[in-house]
Amino acid sequence: MECVFTTANFETDVLRSDKPVLVDFYADWCGPCKMMAPVVEELAADFDGRAKVGKLNVDHSPEIAEKYGIMSIPTLLIIRGGDVFYKAIGVQSKQVIADALEKALM
Repeated sequence: MECVFTTANFETDVLRSDKPVLVDFYADWCGPCKMMAPVVEELAADFDGRAKVGKLNVDHSPEIAEKYGIMSIPTLLIIRGGDVFYKAIGVQSKQVIADALEKALM
């Protein structure tokens, strides 16, 4: 199941996670973000128990988006050990993101 990340839980759920975390930076009004949503949901199911997968609404948590220099959405970050391991901007294929998550698990 995918998580919902916010300013309130970002440090605990993402930065201090003992597993890699895929964060989908999105907004409700963003068409390409809506295209990515089912892919992110599938990845959450595929990596359940091995990695965290979730979404962060940039309109609700602009300070987190600003901290990571998010200028375009969707942007996907994989954060491992508190650091950005991988960054992808725009619509991505499920396989590309899955491969990056697998590398983050090594």
